[in-house]
Amino acid sequence: MREDGNGSRAEPYYVETGREVGIFEQAHQQKLAVLLKGPTGCGKTRFVEHMAWRLKRPLITVSCHDDLTASDLIGRFLIRHDGTAWQDGPLTRSVREGAICYLDEIVEARQDTVVVLHPLTDYRRVLPIDKTGELIEAAPGFQLVVSYNPGYQRMLKDLKPSTRQRFVALDFDFPSAELEAQIVQRESGVEAAVARALVALGHRVRGLADKGLAEVPSTRLLISTGRLVAGGIDVKAACYSALVSPLSDEPSLVAAMRDLVNATFV
Repeated sequence: MREDGNGSRAEPYYVETGREVGIFEQAHQQKLAVLLKGPTGCGKTRFVEHMAWRLKRPLITVSCHDDLTASDLIGRFLIRHDGTAWQDGPLTRSVREGAICYLDEIVEARQDTVVVLHPLTDYRRVLPIDKTGELIEAAPGFQLVVSYNPGYQRMLKDLKPSTRQRFVALDFDFPSAELEAQIVQRESGVEAAVARALVALGHRVRGLADKGLAEVPSTRLLISTGRLVAGGIDVKAACYSALVSPLSDEPSLVAAMRDLVNATFV
């Protein structure tokens, strides 16, 4: 779990690609839950961080996984030397404090965990806590935001239709080449020409998706590569280590990606 206050922290850098900022602001004003859909590393988490800063709300982020239980989100009784004491989970704290609660990769969580979100996603905006008998009304400013990668999970997991219809959905994708180069340059510190070349390489490697590449290079991966280059690592070596190797161990795919690196940076 990660928590960010809304104090005087700097604005998280984010480049709008459509109307997502205005829609999110209106959803927040109308007390609507938001679902972010898009590939890994395309900027969903950064967008939420930017919106929390923009709306001046604290942000509590939870990375979902197979073992995430309802108690992990809501809370549990802890045994202490003087007895037991209740400890709020991140979702309960968000509801009490009026924070934005961001559940990243929500489909990774168990289905019985997802169900506990339902009373917070409609007109009720309440969180029942069975273990304590409380029924907590969401404080002003509370908003539930979830995300997932539909391309990756399509054959594995998905949200139930009854759950999906409780959210305003925003579709994310990798930005245009021009915007992506701007982002890579800004976030990594490389020169503009290198940023453009890294983005061009990223687009070429993404073309290998139909050749069996399970995950294509994200903007985040291109930024990581750029940071190595900005730190003095040879650009080809940086690409091999930060872009090619994390994506696949399959020899033919690795060879194809290395060929694309060599063709891009002659």
